[in-house]
Amino acid sequence: MADTREDARVIRIEHLSKEFVMGETVVHALDDISFEIERGAFVAIMGPSGSGKTTLLDILGCLSRPTSGTYWLAGTRVSDLSEGRLADIRNHEIGFVFQNFNLLARSSALSNVELPLLYDGVGRKDRIRRAKEALEAVGLADRVHHRPNELSGGQRQRVAVARALINSPSIVFADEPTGNLDSISGESILALIVELHQKGHTIVMVTHERDIAEHAQRIMSFRDGKLVKDEWRNQTEKTWQAN
Repeated sequence: MADTREDARVIRIEHLSKEFVMGETVVHALDDISFEIERGAFVAIMGPSGSGKTTLLDILGCLSRPTSGTYWLAGTRVSDLSEGRLADIRNHEIGFVFQNFNLLARSSALSNVELPLLYDGVGRKDRIRRAKEALEAVGLADRVHHRPNELSGGQRQRVAVARALINSPSIVFADEPTGNLDSISGESILALIVELHQKGHTIVMVTHERDIAEHAQRIMSFRDGKLVKDEWRNQTEKTWQAN
């Protein structure tokens, strides 16, 4: 069921909750949260362990379902879609960048990047062309035939970014994208993510580090399953203001 209202929102969450039953205990991982994210935004999600940010990312990425509430992604109500339809949404509307890269160790950078196109039934010639273009866009035109163990951590994450962008998704989710990188490689990946945002991509990045989060336009802080602070960058004064 599509949302017929024309607006700039790529994400709309209404009274969303997620509960886990552990024995006789019910854990409220997310507790009645509501928010919107506009298309083209760069949002950082922060919070300590157990705050609900990983659970939220799983739901936003259509990897998990909420217990209650509604989730709209790119105009489609996805919170109650079938598993098959969710898989289709993940492949076409969402790009993932993980802390651990999630690359196939025995496959080249090119093969890793073209994988979503293979699942989508795209022909070999078109797959290779688009994958090479994606790798070139992240500065790896000379590394297309290298396997992950022949690449640095920063280069592996660039491969992951290229793969995330291959299907022109509505939104890119980056889960601790610099978590396994040294400081120099981390700065390089952050610069790439900022560049992607400047080119018009919608970015939602999970991080536990404030200095990394401040590369975003907006910082949403979670604690005990609740959205406790929603801050926006004041471009004029270079400060952060709570919504």
